[in-house]
Amino acid sequence: MDTENASTLPGLYCNSKTTYSRFLTREVTIGDVPMGAHHPIRIQSMTTVDTMDTMGSVAQTMKMVDAGCEYVRITAPSIKEAENLGNIKKELRLRGYNVPLVADIHFTPNAAEVAARIVEKVRVNPGNYADKKKFDQLEYTDMAYQGELERIYKKFAPLVGICKEYGTAMRIGTNHGSLSDRIMSRYGDTPEGMVESALEFMRICEDLNFYNLTVSMKSSNPQVMVQAYRLLVEKMVAEQMNYPLHLGVTEAGDGEDGRIKSAVGIGTLLEDGLGDTVRVSLTEEPEKEAPVAIALVNRYSNRAKQLSTAPTREIINISGNTKTEPYQAAEVNTFVGGALVPRVIVDISRENLKDPFILTAVGYRYDALNDKYHMGDQSVDFVYLGDALPSFTLPGNLKVLYNYATWLTLKDKANKHPVYTITAFLDATDKDASLNLVRITNDDLLTDEFAHLSLDKTVVFLLETTHTHGMADQRQFFNNIKSIGLDTPVIIRRSYPAAEFSGPVGDIMDPEEPISKLQLYAATDLGALLIDGLGSGIWIDSPATSINHLASISFGVLQATRSRISKTEYISCPSCGRTLFDLQETTQMIRSRTSHLKGLKIAIMGCIVNGPGEMADADYGYVGAGPDKITLYRGKEVVKRNVGATKALDELIDIIKNDGLWVDVDLAESIEN
Repeated sequence: MDTENASTLPGLYCNSKTTYSRFLTREVTIGDVPMGAHHPIRIQSMTTVDTMDTMGSVAQTMKMVDAGCEYVRITAPSIKEAENLGNIKKELRLRGYNVPLVADIHFTPNAAEVAARIVEKVRVNPGNYADKKKFDQLEYTDMAYQGELERIYKKFAPLVGICKEYGTAMRIGTNHGSLSDRIMSRYGDTPEGMVESALEFMRICEDLNFYNLTVSMKSSNPQVMVQAYRLLVEKMVAEQMNYPLHLGVTEAGDGEDGRIKSAVGIGTLLEDGLGDTVRVSLTEEPEKEAPVAIALVNRYSNRAKQLSTAPTREIINISGNTKTEPYQAAEVNTFVGGALVPRVIVDISRENLKDPFILTAVGYRYDALNDKYHMGDQSVDFVYLGDALPSFTLPGNLKVLYNYATWLTLKDKANKHPVYTITAFLDATDKDASLNLVRITNDDLLTDEFAHLSLDKTVVFLLETTHTHGMADQRQFFNNIKSIGLDTPVIIRRSYPAAEFSGPVGDIMDPEEPISKLQLYAATDLGALLIDGLGSGIWIDSPATSINHLASISFGVLQATRSRISKTEYISCPSCGRTLFDLQETTQMIRSRTSHLKGLKIAIMGCIVNGPGEMADADYGYVGAGPDKITLYRGKEVVKRNVGATKALDELIDIIKNDGLWVDVDLAESIEN
């Protein structure tokens, strides 16, 4: 299975009911903060300082708790760190911080067994707890494979026994990037392999009558992550399990990209009612992760309240199906739909339409000296002007949208297209020969007006919603129109009012450039559809945010869902006590010299825990191998080992150049122009 371009797997759990509801899981005891069942969705994060730095760990944990973390995870790569968790816990309790601590374990069962006697929860990775990863292709008979499971049972059972004795919870945490060679050989690099990797350990726990479990399916690719969690729930239900789910997109990165990528993966699953705890992984200080997670989670606490206290109309379902189904749109005049990348629309009708320089914000840089426009990889495809008329000439390759009544008055209609209500489209006597956009909602499908629509191959739907559970409403629209035999392209529009979306979410962005929770909500609402292959374009609209941010968020959502690549992608881990260099500084350094390499995926990993595995989803990797030492990867292949940190970026660039994938900055800019 090609995880890069995987579509939704049939039969996966996907809760698109007429009302929002959470998947009911069992209660798990984690210190004094239980998880699952009807408890609130919990917030957590992970320290980044060396675990042997007791007071540094304490200080950072306190900041995280003050920012809203209800659990704090600390790495324990060996017995000495596991033992020091006791000192950290003692110092926290002396300061009145009773937050449950979680030991993060990779490769070292003996450290897990020590930690389980000290902290409230241990996280084990089934990919490296009892198995190795050398990227070897192994062949097993069924008997030999069963023998491997028995070996794992013997190695894992002592930890389960300690957790039972001490009342310690456990997370079985699968990572896409660290699936064992044994799992990879039998299931491949797939969501199915991720799920089976966890289930093997979960079944051992149940056989030993241990049920104080949570589970996670993390990936740096939100599409793979979403598929894995949905498949996990299907499998758990089939095996009569209902363990709480820990949600997270691993190695999401930093800044806007990291927030959007996290919201696409986590928000999609929260929309489905999945998730009992959330960790947003950013390559930033850990206390900056909690406000983002809180903003995502609060939306669903509020939604449940809204739906329970105020009547809401049911989501129209004429298809008889509520699970996501593939939708293949026709192509309209070689520009929208079909196999073409999703298009981007931005409303500029509120801008100063006497100034051509305003178009810089949507990717069209005006050159006054030569009276021409330069466009780049993030130039929008459409601008909406409504009823406003600009006093300057627009770029010839930019499509412009007008309300139908105003479009009729235009003398020059080249590259200008009408937007209709359904009624206006029915009554229209003059239509565009190439592209007509009709505003529609899921509710409209039951109206007489829709029944009388005559749709030709010039029509594109502009799908809108005012439903409280808006994403599910729009998702159902695709099922509905497919069921009645339509293949009309659909551009998804979401509008966010200024009053609700102005201002930053906590202290999560540069205060000079506050981006509201619009960034997170739009990534969820639109990303949840795009990740399932639904939508031929997006239109994010809000007076709360400037048009350059609307454009940036739009392209960020398309990039995160792998539906349109317009920039370099960085797969960057959030740092922890295992990290062997300054991740934030290094990430910015690598960005500064490679951000013009459109389409490349570069992974920046602090250590080898997830590094080699996540390299398989990246073109190149920069991984900490020891103090001042970096190992460079091409995909999952080591190219150079133990390169000095001062030379490593130059060496990485040389590898890219030797592969013929390097473009000089000046040339990249001239190509854009």
